[in-house]
Amino acid sequence: MLKKIAVDQLQLGMHLKEFCGSWMDHPFWRTGFVLTNPLDLDLILRSSIKEVWIDASLGDDVPEGQAVMDEEEVEVAPTEAVKKLKVSVVPHLLRDTTPIPADKEMARAAMICQESKAAVIAMFEEARMGNAVDVGGARQLVENISDSVARNPGAIISLARLKTADDYTYMHSVAVCAMMVALAKQLGLNDAQTRSSGMAGLLHDVGKVAMPPEVLNKPGKLTEAEFTLIRTHPVQGIRLLKATPDVDPVALDVVLHHHEKMDGTGYPDRLKGDQISLYAKMGAVCDVYDAITSNRPYKAGWDPAESLRKMAEWTKSHFDLMVFQAFVKSMGIYPVGSLVRLNSGRIGVVTEQSAGSLTTPIMKVFFSTKSNMRIMPYVLDLSLPGCTEKIFQREDPEKWKFPDLNEMWSGLLLPT
Repeated sequence: MLKKIAVDQLQLGMHLKEFCGSWMDHPFWRTGFVLTNPLDLDLILRSSIKEVWIDASLGDDVPEGQAVMDEEEVEVAPTEAVKKLKVSVVPHLLRDTTPIPADKEMARAAMICQESKAAVIAMFEEARMGNAVDVGGARQLVENISDSVARNPGAIISLARLKTADDYTYMHSVAVCAMMVALAKQLGLNDAQTRSSGMAGLLHDVGKVAMPPEVLNKPGKLTEAEFTLIRTHPVQGIRLLKATPDVDPVALDVVLHHHEKMDGTGYPDRLKGDQISLYAKMGAVCDVYDAITSNRPYKAGWDPAESLRKMAEWTKSHFDLMVFQAFVKSMGIYPVGSLVRLNSGRIGVVTEQSAGSLTTPIMKVFFSTKSNMRIMPYVLDLSLPGCTEKIFQREDPEKWKFPDLNEMWSGLLLPT
């Protein structure tokens, strides 16, 4: 039985059916689960959500005597399958860019991801309808993402990588925006150039909204005609942005040229080497990394560390070497979410980069290959003096199929 209760009535053991309010107001990417983690309950209590629906048939009920409202007492308005979103991103009065550990930034980054997804949907819908994109709102969105990157780049970049097929185009834009900001900082670009890089990442795939969904999300191999159609999305992106005055020229360049390759085999203009701008070279690296690490209708995403290894093999023909090396430094050789085996035989997942070196990240260790069983998870900083553990090799998540791998590094409930 469904019951509507105040959040302060929520208790561990209850089955959370739905949040009352905007899905941007809470740090969870799903509903329909039993609350078992005190940290999750605390996140809900600290959010702006005031009421929730619980399903008493699937979890604990409200204690007798507490006021509740059941589903028969509430007139539920039908949801629209498609509606035009109008999102107002409220600027922060005081920007917070103080570096903090990843576990402190994750919940905040999750909320920024939710806010960003809604804003990108709204902007892309405006462009698709031939209207001007809200440049001011986009700039504020880039600032919010940039601030999260400044606090801890691994948090929002890694969370944005976790997306469903339906979310892909929009969350891909958020992920590439965050990576472009981190890469710009690594390259030593100034504040204005970094903002331009973020805006370029946010808008780079706007042309995808002009593509037929059945082709864009096709689970199988594209036909030659379908592939030719998809390759028009950079030009379509420029066409869609014509209605928007004051679009950053850097963004327009990256929208058009993020699929160019160093050897001249890219599209749409077959640019080669130095004909490709620095920003378009940056966009190419960030776009490909997020694409191959994300789950798609036609394939599962690759492990982050394995993806960097494969991209290194493509550098001579595809990527600018200097830009790719800077990208690796910004992400780490073992990016957040990478599954690795230690020389002790234990397995863990990378949760954060350390200040020590690219090969000594911070990780959560949770499995022993010697006993072939889970162990009590513990945090290990490979950069600390006296640490004898070292990464022995990457591990394939598909081989191990740990069901809670993403939750292990993020500390949040994430979509399954």
